[in-house]
Amino acid sequence: MPDFKLSPGSLVLYKSSPAQVVAIADKIEIALPAGKNKRVRDKDITPLHPGPVSSLAALDAGTPAIDEAWELLEGEEATLADLAELLYGEFTPASAWGAWQLVADGLYFEGTPERIIPRSAAQVEGEQAQRDAKLNAEREWNAFIARVEAGELEDGDRKRLAEVERVALGTSEHSRILQTFEVAENPESAHRFLVRCGYWDAEHNPHPGREGAQLGAPALSVPELPAEKRVDLTHLPAFAIDDEGNQDPDDAISVDGDRVWVHVADVAALVTPDSELDLAARERSANLYLPEAIHPMLPPAVTHQLGLGLAEESPALSIGFRYADGELGDIEVVPSRVRVTRTTYEAAESMLDEGDLGRLRAITDDFRAARKARGAASINLPEVSIRVIDGEVVIRPLPRLDSRSLVTDAMLMAGEAVARLALAEGLAIPYAIQPPPDKSEQPSSMAESFAYRRFFKASKTVLEPGLHAGLGLEAYSRTTSPLRRYQDLVTHQQLRALVTGGEPLAQEQIAERIAAANAVTGIIRRSERNSNLHWKLVYLQRNPKWEGDAVVVGLEGRKAAIIIPELAFETKIRLQEGMELDQTLRLSLTGVDLPAQTARFRVL
Repeated sequence: MPDFKLSPGSLVLYKSSPAQVVAIADKIEIALPAGKNKRVRDKDITPLHPGPVSSLAALDAGTPAIDEAWELLEGEEATLADLAELLYGEFTPASAWGAWQLVADGLYFEGTPERIIPRSAAQVEGEQAQRDAKLNAEREWNAFIARVEAGELEDGDRKRLAEVERVALGTSEHSRILQTFEVAENPESAHRFLVRCGYWDAEHNPHPGREGAQLGAPALSVPELPAEKRVDLTHLPAFAIDDEGNQDPDDAISVDGDRVWVHVADVAALVTPDSELDLAARERSANLYLPEAIHPMLPPAVTHQLGLGLAEESPALSIGFRYADGELGDIEVVPSRVRVTRTTYEAAESMLDEGDLGRLRAITDDFRAARKARGAASINLPEVSIRVIDGEVVIRPLPRLDSRSLVTDAMLMAGEAVARLALAEGLAIPYAIQPPPDKSEQPSSMAESFAYRRFFKASKTVLEPGLHAGLGLEAYSRTTSPLRRYQDLVTHQQLRALVTGGEPLAQEQIAERIAAANAVTGIIRRSERNSNLHWKLVYLQRNPKWEGDAVVVGLEGRKAAIIIPELAFETKIRLQEGMELDQTLRLSLTGVDLPAQTARFRVL
């Protein structure tokens, strides 16, 4: 207790503020710095000076002699009155308040008004170091915030902003930086923020990272192709027909009289089950095709060795069969050597009326007609190729060429042939199935195709063959893209074991591989779909005066679903009176929002 009696005018401590005693009764009335009075209990206040206090606003005793007082009190104890006199030379309400503030600060002194002790030199030094570090951190933080606000980042700022990037990529839900700027903590808002402050380029594609896709090729060594006996098919002209710019030619076609050959890159000759290369491909599931880059599931050296037509002769796993009366027969699979000519769909189009491609066209046309008779779907919706070449977004419509149909059906024939061979041999492989759609009428317009697509159910990869309704095939295995799809590679590993006398994997092992690939397939599809949309929007953003045609493909409440054929771009606009299905509209672009993945258009 203090050595003075409280009376009106005494200085007391209330919570952390000075107060002046006004009156004393059953409770003590005090005046606070804000000009308000309050009645409190005696235990709610701490006496500091008997007073009288002239003004709570005038409690300034000047500059204290802190170092002298601290040194003089070394190893001693003092009252508040003693400390005030050492600090200021007198004990007044102002010096009492000044002394108490130093005690409350806790750097040099600690205790109560009745018992104050100085802290040791080590304590003072340690405390001061912590305070300096905290102050520096606050200064650095404030400077960082200012640079972010101005969009003038320094190298060290990128490390701090990684927390915002994690929100933008969906791997974290919280960011102190976003909270500081009062920005919503969601991927879209974080994306806008990173672009605004310069962390991300304005056209940055976040979608593969957001989906968790693996980028870059596996960093693994690739062995040389083992020497083995191969069937020499180099006398047959073989054609690898792809889109222009294709970098992984993994299939080619030949015809030998009435016998069709589909040659496929012999990836399983290098990538054996459970090898490091196999595990890397399994982990990735498929090549990731982005407009700005291709991220392969296997090291590029595999393609360099095995890509068809990349050397004068290519090793292949060739699938041969005959087709007659709607049925495949005389099926065989052999390791082979082939001589392949690479060409594009456009170039092949002019060769379909004669020679080998002419004969293949007749066979595949008949096969296609049989598939359609069994209910195969034909959905006529626009398709485009999207590539970023030297920074330019190149969008090229994919015309519906007969050469493309020929290749597609030749690959489907190979897939059916392999499925039938595996069934006959009791070989476990992945089969692709698809249930029939809820509606079976074939569409005849773009609007009908748009509606019909919704009736289709997703295809599945399973251990037992079954109907693939979309293809019109009763048994089918994806077989012709082992450089690009892991499940095709698994099929090749099984085929190789069958035809070379090896030990095929058991059904349980195939099931494990199917499950592993399926777990990643969705990541690949979403990454590609959202990346394609992203770069279409970038293209529009770079062309703010864009105008073009759109087709109305759906009328949904107050919205009209439209497709812009030249971009294969689907969106919705406000429904206007008189709009009809399959009507062509002329549109102009009014805005693009990359983070939201939307574009706005006006009907001209």
